[in-house]
Amino acid sequence: MKLFNHLSYAIIFCMTLSSAWAQESEAPRIIIESIEGAKPYSSLDLNNRPETFQFGIVSDRTGGHRPGIFPDGIRKLNLLQPEFVMSVGDMIEGYTTDEAEIDRQWTEFNSFIDELTVPFFYVPGNHDYTNEVLAREWKERYGKDYYHFTYKDVLFMCLNSEDQMRGAGQGTIGDVQYEYIKKTLEENPDAKWTLLFMHQPLWIQEDPIRWGDVEKLLADRQHTVFVGHTHNYTKYERNNGKYIVLATTGGGSPLRGPKLGEFDHVVWVTMTDEGPVIANLALDGIWNEDVFTEEVANLVDPLLKSQAVAVEPMLVQDNTFEAYETELKLTNNSDVLMKVDLSLQANPHLIPDFGAKSYEIAPNSVELVKLGLKAMKPTPLDSIQPLVLQSNISYHGESIPEVTFESTYRLRPEKVAVLSPTESAIEIDGSLDDWAELTYKVSENGYADSDPFSHKGAEDASFQFDITYDDEYLYVAAKVTDDQLETTMDKMPMQQDGIHVMLDARPERISALETGEGLFREVLYLGQSPLAERDSSNLFRANRLPKGTQTAIHRTDQGYVAEMAIPVAYLNEVQGGNWESLRLNVAISDYDEDGQYQTSLFWKPDWRGDENYVGSGTFHRSVDVATAGQEDED
Repeated sequence: MKLFNHLSYAIIFCMTLSSAWAQESEAPRIIIESIEGAKPYSSLDLNNRPETFQFGIVSDRTGGHRPGIFPDGIRKLNLLQPEFVMSVGDMIEGYTTDEAEIDRQWTEFNSFIDELTVPFFYVPGNHDYTNEVLAREWKERYGKDYYHFTYKDVLFMCLNSEDQMRGAGQGTIGDVQYEYIKKTLEENPDAKWTLLFMHQPLWIQEDPIRWGDVEKLLADRQHTVFVGHTHNYTKYERNNGKYIVLATTGGGSPLRGPKLGEFDHVVWVTMTDEGPVIANLALDGIWNEDVFTEEVANLVDPLLKSQAVAVEPMLVQDNTFEAYETELKLTNNSDVLMKVDLSLQANPHLIPDFGAKSYEIAPNSVELVKLGLKAMKPTPLDSIQPLVLQSNISYHGESIPEVTFESTYRLRPEKVAVLSPTESAIEIDGSLDDWAELTYKVSENGYADSDPFSHKGAEDASFQFDITYDDEYLYVAAKVTDDQLETTMDKMPMQQDGIHVMLDARPERISALETGEGLFREVLYLGQSPLAERDSSNLFRANRLPKGTQTAIHRTDQGYVAEMAIPVAYLNEVQGGNWESLRLNVAISDYDEDGQYQTSLFWKPDWRGDENYVGSGTFHRSVDVATAGQEDED
């Protein structure tokens, strides 16, 4: 079959069983509007069977993508052999104006689509279409950013929820696109069903411009809406239709399972006269469209946010470990019985006083569990492997479905870090003259994320840093050794040489358990790169930092130095009073040989990784050393 580009009104693709074009024997066909130039689809060679009408949908690949998942989804779709595949956006990481990087990302993504044996229809997401450069690249590659086609009397509308390029959580349907939608619906009054595909769930966002008007146009039509963006599956029933927010096909996700709407999947849609029948196909199973509904979300969201198992960090006074007693706080904020099963894995250094225990926590109550640990002999802290604690929590009651949560905690003793006030005024100017010798040195003793060939030792990439405070600011200073600086204004700091500070200012009982899911939301991220000008910074999302935040960066012969000042008022606001503690991690990214070699070097384990342990990088303010970290049970 071939694609014909020069029909006067429409491009018609038709698979026939005979050469007769009589109405009674006409084969199913796609009718798509005329599009000049690049096309927003890979082909129109449908994998068509006259007796069936089935197609697939892939969801978010990016937004913290996990390598290998999306290609696996493509392989699964090839096994299933749908007639074609739709998307709901976020195909590349984007968020850059570097044309070479954009080309690399689209080339990588399209290499996956090249393996697909059926047509693929592109829909833009905020990662794909968030600035003028990305928008221009889209139009050069795929032509229109919104379009429609019909197949077997079903109207497919591929929309652009990014048409104002406002970014995540601020999607839109603008006036021009609205008029296009209105005209398309008027020209297809007899469509037996209307299917809409876009990226962001505009019905739960503020000021999506004309989306409310689009819903009015749809209210009297048989219709279904598919979107992505939130990385969490939820089905809504509204406006006389079903509005489905898909989970992920490789995008960032805690992956806590289908009962919480967090899983990797492709969607299998069988179109019938009564509407679409939707099956969610995961790598390890198949669920129907009610896998996680709005009603279930309203029931379990409070349970998810309640921190049912809180683990106290193991902050000790000495550099060697002999014994310690920590505390687990089991909290049941629900109106039903909560069961908790705790188990501890064998550890070569730490011996717990129990291996497994089970508890039943009455509704709206708390139980404290003591966990004693000892060593066979005094052991240096830096040689101790984390002790793995696993919890299985289940809620039992007639008012909720069966809900189970599994969590893993790593416990490791760490010497308490006391944060002392500065003895002299500090000016944020990219100079370290205001600082004494920096306390924390990170080279081979740090946590490196790198292949065996990228990190070549301390001269290649290492850093020192320190932290202090006064009545107005919390200060962080760093001196970075980097033998080959690669920076550009067109990329984010994490995509080039740069320094990254993660600050969790929430109370210790909460910050100790952070695993990176709160990054950019509850966790403050300060990332900046030293640009070619000696004192020029590429600061990430400066407009989202606390008011009054100051940063400076300065290139040196050995690398660069950086300073940051975060208002104490921000710490007090987050902790609901005079701040007592904070959790901190510092990292650098090192790119060499035009990005061929890449290393991330952390002071403490990456909170998002498997080496993270409870409370790593916790600091206590010196004035509160005697009481810091103790919780008021009232």
